[in-house]
Amino acid sequence: MAQVRVTVDGVEYVDDVEPRMLLVYYLRERLGKTGTVVGCDTSNCGACTVHLNGQSVKSCSVLAVQADGAEVTTIEGLARDGELHPVQKAFNECHALQCGYCTPGMIMQAVDLLGDNPDPDEHAVREGLEGNLCRCTGYQNIVRAVQSAAQAMKPSATAPVDTPSPVAGGQ
Repeated sequence: MAQVRVTVDGVEYVDDVEPRMLLVYYLRERLGKTGTVVGCDTSNCGACTVHLNGQSVKSCSVLAVQADGAEVTTIEGLARDGELHPVQKAFNECHALQCGYCTPGMIMQAVDLLGDNPDPDEHAVREGLEGNLCRCTGYQNIVRAVQSAAQAMKPSATAPVDTPSPVAGGQ
């Protein structure tokens, strides 16, 4: 067993874990963060995306011991003071979810994308999300939601999340 000290969604945890335990299973099974979805266990789908020290990672490709001393944000940790994150709001308002399985990972990746590029065009959104798969082919609305959230997150934005114009060439 190895001891890890990790801050998850603002709460510090100290636990003994098997050295081979994946972060996704630590989050889900030990901490009850079931919004972090187990999709493929091969890092192909992105459903398990979380933020590790502010950067998106696929938690099925990170050992829990590698997160020792780190700060992890899960989908459950995005909302603040009972208020959804603008990306969460936009996904809801733009109907960017169908079955919902990919949604937590998509949202976490989108938040990271918008941190790097606060005003992405359609191509930049699609490229930024390419490691996250949606089996329901909801990409058109996902792209819309990310662009809508980008507009809502601009410092001058005060209005609620707006639905941008339709995206051409949906996947």
